[in-house]
Amino acid sequence: MPKTSKSADTKSSGPEDIMSAMADFQKMGFGSLSWMGTGWLENMGDFNSEIISFIAERVQEDVKTQHEILHCKDMDELRHIQAQFIQTAINQYTEQTGKMVELSNELLTTVAKKD
Repeated sequence: MPKTSKSADTKSSGPEDIMSAMADFQKMGFGSLSWMGTGWLENMGDFNSEIISFIAERVQEDVKTQHEILHCKDMDELRHIQAQFIQTAINQYTEQTGKMVELSNELLTTVAKKD
């Protein structure tokens, strides 16, 4: 196989070039979001925090259910554990949907106030 060599006209990208490119990307990204303001960013933080908390609760419920399944003694107990798991999931998802709708409304209200 022939060896490839760098041609003399290839420009080296040093740390200065990379930093300049990153600064340009930041300007492009945040420049387009500047109209949203800090209220929008705070509400998005609340929104994301709520999602992460919900996921953590669901994982905790999954682990608890797995533990119960591993220690159940018969099929009736297993069916009860599964039914309880499904009902808890339905209740948690229903409650979470309401919370997310409220947070979405707050987010939209914040953006609308900015106009």
